[in-house]
Amino acid sequence: MRRAAPIVVRAALAALIPLVVVACGKKGPPLPPLVRLPVPPDVQANRRGSSVELAVVVPGANADGSRPANISRVEIYALTGSPTFTDDDLLKHGTRVASLPVKAPRNPDDVAEPDEPLEEVEAPTGTGLDQGAGTTVRDALTAAALVPVDLSNPKDGRGGVPHAERPLLGTPSTPPVRTYVGVGVNTKGKRGRFSRRAPVSLAPPPVPPAAPTITYTETAITVAWAPVARTQPVSGTAPGSSSAVAQPQPEVLQSRPLGPPPPPLSYNVYDTTTGALLTMTPIGEPRFVDTRVEWGAERCYGVRAVDRTGGLSVESDAPEPRCTKLVDTFPPAPPKDLKAVSTEGVISLIWDANTENDLAGYVILRGVPPGDRLEPVVPMPVLETSFNDNVPAGTRYVYAVQAVDKAGNASAPSNRVEETAR
Repeated sequence: MRRAAPIVVRAALAALIPLVVVACGKKGPPLPPLVRLPVPPDVQANRRGSSVELAVVVPGANADGSRPANISRVEIYALTGSPTFTDDDLLKHGTRVASLPVKAPRNPDDVAEPDEPLEEVEAPTGTGLDQGAGTTVRDALTAAALVPVDLSNPKDGRGGVPHAERPLLGTPSTPPVRTYVGVGVNTKGKRGRFSRRAPVSLAPPPVPPAAPTITYTETAITVAWAPVARTQPVSGTAPGSSSAVAQPQPEVLQSRPLGPPPPPLSYNVYDTTTGALLTMTPIGEPRFVDTRVEWGAERCYGVRAVDRTGGLSVESDAPEPRCTKLVDTFPPAPPKDLKAVSTEGVISLIWDANTENDLAGYVILRGVPPGDRLEPVVPMPVLETSFNDNVPAGTRYVYAVQAVDKAGNASAPSNRVEETAR
């Protein structure tokens, strides 16, 4: 009987092994589904007159780097008041100024990881903006938008205290700020992280410059305008309104608090045909030089004054654009160093080449002494910088050469030379 005990033990152990294996392979509690959220959109704000232009770039990736983004729309919020608000303050007291539909993936989990090609994933579908695309949103600064929000007042916000009961704007030395923030919303309605904040000043805009004058040469277009004088806003008027600025009165100047003077006004120059900003940064001189000379093209310019009081830029409204069509009326330079060499029955001419990009060729002029009247020898301009004139022997001639450009402008004649064929 003692010998049977080990056999029983071994049998019991053998029976337990499958149970241990099964226990090791048992699944734990189910993991929550992976929720993909888009990265924040890029939002930039520029105050221009009585409105704010927002440049928005739609997210194209998720927070974990996978692509395409699980996104259905981009929401843009604005809040006027203290820039130290929290995201909860923004949602509670701010105003949603735009909701931009975005093309969304059919399956948010069908993504390419950061190190995988995007071409192997199905493209987002829908009628909204393309992921990664840029767009522009305009926010008109209404009377309601200009009033700062009291974050300490639970009734102040959307649907809260009437605007007429709210405090008026601060003084010009401490103008209020309106801050814009964007956020991507995924296909389940969950928001991602908010974008960087884009603040703008609500100070009254400067007076727009008068329409510029435009002059041009072969190499540059010069846009010039009269400088804009800084003006003092009228107390109690809203920024952007037609009566928001007036010439300062002596009593107003005397009551202005002491401190450093505001920075001088500067200017931004725009190509109003394309809307492109031509000045990389605002310029202080009321003059801009554009080197985009293209004959036959029309160039249109608009100039806005820029006030950077408080560190934030406020542009004026734009005056009517001024346009001009570029017409080539500039002749080439006269050819230089014309020389003549006589051989039997031929007078050979040679001269230095012109350097104009639009040069069409050269016209050979010939006459008899004293050379009061020179006539073209060739029916069409020649491209070479030399010419052989077959003439009777013993006759003396006077020569000059003119350069001609592709617009038909002819230069003044070159130096004259006289020679007699042998």
